Amino acid sequence: MEIEGTDIPGFKIIHLDKFSDNRGSFLKVFNIDFFEKHGLETNYKESYFSISHKNVIRGMHFQIPPYEHTKLVFINQGEIMDVVLDLRIKSPTFGRFLTIELNTSNPVILYLPPGCAHGFLSLEDNSMVSYLQTTVYNPLCDKGIKFDSFGMNWGITNPIVSKRDNEFICLDLFKSPF
Repeated sequence: MEIEGTDIPGFKIIHLDKFSDNRGSFLKVFNIDFFEKHGLETNYKESYFSISHKNVIRGMHFQIPPYEHTKLVFINQGEIMDVVLDLRIKSPTFGRFLTIELNTSNPVILYLPPGCAHGFLSLEDNSMVSYLQTTVYNPLCDKGIKFDSFGMNWGITNPIVSKRDNEFICLDLFKSPF
């Protein structure tokens, strides 16, 4: 494993070692010693995954205090354009976003600090994305920013978006609790 910093403070890309042989491949996605050595959160409370069709946009999701969380994101299958948006009002990158393509050819884990919204565009059918979070889902603290309100060019004209995600507020109306 190797950690790469990004322009958004606290947001890291963890490059994974991929082992392949005649049976297929193997990835280690979490190692407590590695995470502790690098000062990363290790106390994850919830894990889940999504499977998306091509041109699905999911996001931009986050939880507000007291249920904000560190989130690990990685892809199990397919390909996505992942987006991280900084919502921390005191951050030098507040309102800025970064994108990274995730696929199984170049395995990475995204490490998102509390106060960052997360979303993605599925670039292939059956893209499977896994998440680990340091807090459990709380419907009263579950929030989002509308996917087309912060300057991201998703590169498609007719995305498939849930009713819930379409009803999120725009970034310019968001009052950050972070």
